Amino acid sequence: MTDAAAAHAIFDPIAAAYLERDGVDIGPMFGSEGLRIRGKVFGFVGYRGALVVKLPAERVDALDGTDGMERMVMRERAMREWMLVPASAGDRWDPLLAEAFAFVDSITP
Repeated sequence: MTDAAAAHAIFDPIAAAYLERDGVDIGPMFGSEGLRIRGKVFGFVGYRGALVVKLPAERVDALDGTDGMERMVMRERAMREWMLVPASAGDRWDPLLAEAFAFVDSITP
C-alpha cells in the first residue's frame, strides 16, 4: 500500500462524517483536496501521506516533535498554524481533525 493509500484509509472515513455537517465540503489546498468549513480548509492528506491540519500556532508549537508530528514547511518557510501528522500517528488524526475543525470554524465568518 502506498503512503497516500494508507493515509486515505485513515482519513476518508473521518472525512465522510465531517461532510455530513452544514458548511463542510472538499476543496483544493496545497495541491491536494481538503476538508473545508465555509470555504476555509482545516485538514487534508498531504503529498507525503501525512495528515495536515490547521491549528492555533501555540498548539502547533506544543505538538511539534511529538509522535513524529512536525510543523509544515513550504518553500523553506515554517507555517505557523499547519501541522503534519504522519500515518504512524493515525490514532491522533480524528481528535486533531476535531481540533482543527473547531479552530477554523471559530475564525471563519
